[in-house]
Amino acid sequence: METENYKILLVDDEKDILEFLSYNLRKEGYQVFTARNGKDGLEIARKEMPHLIILDIMMPKMDGIETCYQMKSIPGLNNAIIVFLTARGEDYSQIAGFDAGADDYIKKPIVPKVFVSRIKALLRRYKEPQAEPADDLVLKDFTISREKYMVIKDSREIVLPKKEFELLILLASKPDKVFTREDIFTNVWGNDVIVGDRTIDVHIRKIREKIGLETIKTIKGVGYKYESR
Repeated sequence: METENYKILLVDDEKDILEFLSYNLRKEGYQVFTARNGKDGLEIARKEMPHLIILDIMMPKMDGIETCYQMKSIPGLNNAIIVFLTARGEDYSQIAGFDAGADDYIKKPIVPKVFVSRIKALLRRYKEPQAEPADDLVLKDFTISREKYMVIKDSREIVLPKKEFELLILLASKPDKVFTREDIFTNVWGNDVIVGDRTIDVHIRKIREKIGLETIKTIKGVGYKYESR
């Protein structure tokens, strides 16, 4: 996809940052939309269906974490890439962002060349929605609907954020196979995307909380596997 066909939504309450980021992205040919708070960002997201959304965490009316949660519930935004801008330390911002369903985070202050390079890398990972419904993956304990990005367990529908879903699909597609951390990073995030060391652990924890503690096993010093039992 050409850069002019990608839509990017920037949501930040600081006017200078919006202008700075918009300038650098438009210079690369992207379509850029901006909002000064989370509520306005949600309205634009529903209307424009951006491919990538950049959210500041600390904003008036609705912070970035809550905005991310609500954006994930908008039909048609399952494939949208969500990135947080943060000036806070990793312990809060990264984990809270991934819990909300974000794909990555970028720390302030922002270096233009690094920022643009990061956005290009993220967009290379963007996946167009499937034109045809994908087959469900039926397992002993639950069913995974690829089309709806959800897990069906005990007649209950559990909607997962994109990265949690992709991680679960990877593990469940080959029961009892041990995936190393390097395998998971490459298959779910790609070599072009730089994420923190705790990223996988956070996503695994959220999946366990949602679908059951016994589903995914930790292989110490190696990685994870879905155990078929």
